[in-house]
Amino acid sequence: MTRTSQWPLPPGSTRYLVPAPVVQELARHPLTRELYPLAFGHYRHAAGHHMHRQQHSDNLLIYCSDGQAWLNVEGEPLTVTPGDLLLLPRGVSHRYTADPGQPWTVHWVHFAGAQADLFSEQLGFGGRWVRHIGQQSRLLVDFNGLLAVQHTGYRLTRLIHASNRLRQLLTAIPLSGDVEASKPALAIDDIHTYMREHLDERLTLAQLADIAGLSSAHFATCYRTLTGESPIQHFLHLKVEQACQLLDTTSLSFRAISHQLGYDDNYYFSRLFKKIMGHSPQAYRQSHRH
Repeated sequence: MTRTSQWPLPPGSTRYLVPAPVVQELARHPLTRELYPLAFGHYRHAAGHHMHRQQHSDNLLIYCSDGQAWLNVEGEPLTVTPGDLLLLPRGVSHRYTADPGQPWTVHWVHFAGAQADLFSEQLGFGGRWVRHIGQQSRLLVDFNGLLAVQHTGYRLTRLIHASNRLRQLLTAIPLSGDVEASKPALAIDDIHTYMREHLDERLTLAQLADIAGLSSAHFATCYRTLTGESPIQHFLHLKVEQACQLLDTTSLSFRAISHQLGYDDNYYFSRLFKKIMGHSPQAYRQSHRH
């Protein structure tokens, strides 16, 4: 049984454990038995986060995007800082504690499978416990892809998909290369891909900043410098663009379209639509139907 911390989750954090009977199915299924997740999550500013495992029966990958933590692996003391990737293979005793003054923000996944050790060996750690890869927004997108399985009732088909997202995550890490922490990059294409994949949600600036591995203020500044607009403004434009496509190509009511795009209040979204397009949704549909 995977042992995760029972530390109380702060706002914006999540922890997902795959039930033991489902783990057994994943261990047998031909599409997942080579590699599958056991638990995964995202902890934001994890004050008070502490864990000690003397016996460790699976593999644990942790990516720190903010703050820091104190780590001890097999008696070796280490410090984890932003941009660090931490791999704790099965059988390795370890403990870690979030820095009280600047607690870390992390994405993490416990994984197992017939080829889990082989995947771990390909991650490029070279016998180290910590590898610095810098701020990698693509990596955060892949971690958040695992979290998309939440609220699906532990359906096997969804967890098969999550297992393959895990494979994608682990095979992409060796391509990242070591980078200097002083040279963070904002991968706009990755941010925009994430926006397009989540048009049915009401994403916040903090969520998008987490994907970029930056503070909200720094992310907003970098984004505006590169694009000339705010990230939330661009996200709204993508929603309106999608609404226009649905108005043009379907007979869905604007209420239904609003719901698809994450708005329970279609009147509110209608005002946003008119502000951006200069026409109400009804007027737009009438003027663009041929």
